[in-house]
Amino acid sequence: MRRTRIKVCGFTREADLDGALALGVDAVGFVLYPPSPRAVSIARAAELARRVPPFVSRVGLFVNEAPEVVEQAAREADLDLLQFHGDESPEYCERFGRPWIKAVRVRPETDLLECARLYRGARGLLLDAWSEAWGGSGKRFDWTLIPAGLGLPLILSGGLDPDNVADAVANIRPVAVDVSSGVESGKGIKDVARVAAFISGVEHGEARSAG
Repeated sequence: MRRTRIKVCGFTREADLDGALALGVDAVGFVLYPPSPRAVSIARAAELARRVPPFVSRVGLFVNEAPEVVEQAAREADLDLLQFHGDESPEYCERFGRPWIKAVRVRPETDLLECARLYRGARGLLLDAWSEAWGGSGKRFDWTLIPAGLGLPLILSGGLDPDNVADAVANIRPVAVDVSSGVESGKGIKDVARVAAFISGVEHGEARSAG
């Protein structure tokens, strides 16, 4: 059975990062979008990234950022994957020569099949709830809006937490889930116990979908 990959995003502290890594998450995210309450500087992202062991992906989140800033962050934090949450064009996303994913804020009028076609060079399409603000809403969207045959690996985000992730995995069967506020005790402060519960929820969802 294919295992659902787990990314925890928005790390700001060493202890939180170390705790999540000890639990076996597949990817960790650093928010490089200054307006976000979870934002870190490039230098801070690089400090945290150096704590990440081999075979765990270091992901940088950007929103409509100047290319030279993305290039600096990718180089100094040794990012494995770039995550774009703004209005970035496919050409912009491709220019850095690194694997990337594109986030889409979903509402009823969003044409996800067209998004997948447009961003076909992405390693995956990350689906989040619609919000006027960039960088993630922390809210769940209507999963029935996800079409069959998306054409790109589906990464599910938006309001996931230990209580609903089992349903998400069992019903949607994404290749990965991405969580931030759902495992926090405060903005940018991860609760390692909630991370553990989230991982357990993913495993329960997988068991349901297999049964």
